[in-house]
Amino acid sequence: MNRPSPPNLADPIVRRWMAFVAASVILLAGVVGFAGALAQRRATADLERQAQASAALHAAVLRSELAKHRSLPFVLAQDPDVAEVLRSADPRGIDALNRKLETLSGGIRAAAIYVLNAKGMTIAASNWREPTSFVGSDYSFRPYFKDAKAHGAAELFALGTVSRRPGLFMSRRVDGREGALGVVVVKVEFEALEAEWSAAEPAFAADPRGVILVTSVPAWRFSTLTPLPLVEQQRLRAEHRFGDAPFQVLGAVPPPAAGRVPVLTAVAPPGQDETRFMAASADLGAVGWTVYTFTPVGAALRTAVAGARAIALLVGLIACALAAAVLRWRGQATVRAARQEAARLELEARVQERTAELRDSNQRLTVEMEERRRAEAHIHLMQDELVQSNKLATLGQIAAGVAHEINQPVAAIRAYADNAAVFLERADDKTAKANLGLIAGLTDRIGLITDELRAFARKSSAPAAPVAVREAVDGALLLVGPRLRQQGARVIRDEVDEAALVMAERFRLEQVLVNLLQNALEALDGASDPEIRVQVSVRRSQVRILVADNGPGVAPEAAKTLFTPFATTKPRGLGLGLVISRDIVAEFGGELSLEAGPGGARFVISLPKAR
Repeated sequence: MNRPSPPNLADPIVRRWMAFVAASVILLAGVVGFAGALAQRRATADLERQAQASAALHAAVLRSELAKHRSLPFVLAQDPDVAEVLRSADPRGIDALNRKLETLSGGIRAAAIYVLNAKGMTIAASNWREPTSFVGSDYSFRPYFKDAKAHGAAELFALGTVSRRPGLFMSRRVDGREGALGVVVVKVEFEALEAEWSAAEPAFAADPRGVILVTSVPAWRFSTLTPLPLVEQQRLRAEHRFGDAPFQVLGAVPPPAAGRVPVLTAVAPPGQDETRFMAASADLGAVGWTVYTFTPVGAALRTAVAGARAIALLVGLIACALAAAVLRWRGQATVRAARQEAARLELEARVQERTAELRDSNQRLTVEMEERRRAEAHIHLMQDELVQSNKLATLGQIAAGVAHEINQPVAAIRAYADNAAVFLERADDKTAKANLGLIAGLTDRIGLITDELRAFARKSSAPAAPVAVREAVDGALLLVGPRLRQQGARVIRDEVDEAALVMAERFRLEQVLVNLLQNALEALDGASDPEIRVQVSVRRSQVRILVADNGPGVAPEAAKTLFTPFATTKPRGLGLGLVISRDIVAEFGGELSLEAGPGGARFVISLPKAR
């Protein structure tokens, strides 16, 4: 199947089309970007106007609500019935005043209306029938009582001491000929207003300190727009205004400033998916509060920008399509002929080039494969020679002890042979025969030692096969036995799992154990009570061989380079013993590692269990 050839970049017609495509893409990108930016600016301006109008509307509603209730304390302070009850404290007058305040509270939907005497004690209240009645409560500590008594009028937003519901307390002093008779208080709650706000968009009103008082988001109540000084927090708590409110700062909100230009901000009102809002504010006037509204902008901006970009892209695509049709109509015949010729020439060139590349690549691959094969063979040979050198070096270290082990039975053989000759001269065949039996046993012992040495020294490259761990441990202990006895080292063996079979080659595994035992003996040189522990344990599909000593252990600095070639702490060491041992264990599919633990060094050989 013939593949279409790629366009010839040197062809003027192809270059013209490429320039047209590039210019179209750049033009479309510019038009779409400009349309999106313009739409975003216009949408942002519309949202700013909408947000400012919303803030002004919220402020007007709240201002109207406050104005509706603000006149009531003034009217009640001028009521002669209120003044007369404060003077006389007549029970019948108090009862009539209670009923009057109850009727007024229901008519204007005030939370509570109550009258305090000159000492701050409540003598009449609109909620006189309810269990939470204010009658008899002492509010002399409240700032709205103190300020109204001192200055004639006061307003205070706080939590009710009985109902624990937030509201605005409006108070007015009742004056008489004899001076201040008491104070009239109207409490206004904003639950209905907050419910209306919560149905639209997040909004709240904050006092001059930036404390949020009225809010459509209950979780924001008594938060602050700016950090509140500690002294101010302590004063507010002492006045019991906001209970135990922590005065947490509500982030990403503009600081209190009435009439400021709306700004984009990021907040996370509970229960809303939108997090980007246009924050706007409006001043309430005399009360000193500022109303903030948060108009969602994310969806509106995305819709406006997406719509403008879509329209711009559509118009741009139509224009580009018309231009492309004209360009194609003018150069269609020339393009077709040029492409066919270019395709033919390029195909021929690519076939020749590809054939030459394949030929060269095949030759290089053949040479590299041969070099790699020779290098791998040389590496394996060097590894085998290094392992064998390590074996011979180990044999050299234990040769003196083994020679002593052989010299003892040889001397005994000589003595038994001489004794046998004497017994034969005496015709004591029975004793001579016993001596000859002892000589045979001693030669077997010498043969066992020499067989173990010969097998240990032999080059071995057999594949891994099931090997009994006990055989390898016995062989290694036999080779280092003379040195063990020379140093008086005690070997403790846990033989419970030594019958386990592992995938290894016996004499190379024995070499690893001899290296570890030799290292342990060197570490125990000069120890008062040298001890070596050899423990075999089976854990699922792994067999662990632990070789541990009670020597000084491995220093942390040495442990970092323990398996690094030529890194050693011995005066005459080469730093290859543990490296070779680790490589041997790795060839078996296992791992040699230093295990952390109490006492001296603890080396663990982990090998796969033979199935």
